[in-house]
Amino acid sequence: MKKFLRIDFFLLLPVIILVSISLVTLLSLNIAYFKSQLVSLVLATIAFTVFSQINIAFFKQFKGSIYILSVVFLLITLAIGIQSHGAVRWIGILGAQLQFSEILKPFLALVFAAFLSEQTTVSPKAFLTSLLFVLPIFFLVYFQPDLGSALLYLLVALFALLIDGFPYRWFAYIFLPILLLMPIIWEKLHAYQRTRILTFLNPQADPLGVSYNSIQALIAVGSGAFLGKGLSEGTQSGLRFLPERQTDFIFATISEGLGFIGALIIIASLLLLCYRIFKIFSHTKDRFVRIFAACAFGFFLFPAFVNIGMNMGIMPIVGVPLPFVSFGGSSLLSNFIFLGILTALLRGEKHKNVLEIR
Repeated sequence: MKKFLRIDFFLLLPVIILVSISLVTLLSLNIAYFKSQLVSLVLATIAFTVFSQINIAFFKQFKGSIYILSVVFLLITLAIGIQSHGAVRWIGILGAQLQFSEILKPFLALVFAAFLSEQTTVSPKAFLTSLLFVLPIFFLVYFQPDLGSALLYLLVALFALLIDGFPYRWFAYIFLPILLLMPIIWEKLHAYQRTRILTFLNPQADPLGVSYNSIQALIAVGSGAFLGKGLSEGTQSGLRFLPERQTDFIFATISEGLGFIGALIIIASLLLLCYRIFKIFSHTKDRFVRIFAACAFGFFLFPAFVNIGMNMGIMPIVGVPLPFVSFGGSSLLSNFIFLGILTALLRGEKHKNVLEIR
């Protein structure tokens, strides 16, 4: 009981707000969404409790095995995964659909933090080895195909490397060849991925076709005005003009129902969560904790920015969920495991401080 009371409630407060708004929104859309997400929340809460009490040193000892198992799970997804909307991202287990590219995020962040913290010097070899570490994950997720999640893995890894003190010019050496290869990369993209980028550049090009989703999202966000129409009164979401209203475009659904105030609460809660993780990062001297906190920060902030941005027409449409808000058990489970690990690391930090005082 004493261990439970040591949980950082400032870390959980914004999450409680986000999950509560999510459940109320899903209930207003479809009770089946609500029931499914409530079950996922119970399982995610159990996972949080377990990981908040665990000794993280256990995971550090088996980082190689965890990495290999992660690659195997992603390979299994490609081989026997469930196809939906032209993508193979889910595995059916006991009637549930699990998305391993989501669930594996906190474990791969742990492994990456353990691997990087063991590098004694900031050297070109350590930099290239770290990139080689993440590239198999990037390609396995990309081939599902899930370009949004693949880029998220790569972006978070680069962000962690930057935060860890690797020189800026080394990142330039990476991005310069990518820029030169952009024509080839463009041709290798799937047709729908190229279409999404072109639609972002010219949203009015095909308002009843490829531009439909982004236009409907903008209408939903704008029509909510200051106080909103009410969650069960929205026309875009209620009449299903808004596609994927419970997942990719749930921010537009909330903005229509709760207006600017509701959207502001969502954004403020996400920023508060990221700020709390930043405080964990800035107050620790442990390199492993710093790198993991940086990864957690990236895995929360970047998808939140992209998801909200695409709902507001300032980012291309990609299949990236809004953390703690979008419907989906795999994403919710992954995010709560992140919180559990952060809580365990915080407890370890406080214990070390007590020992130092003694």
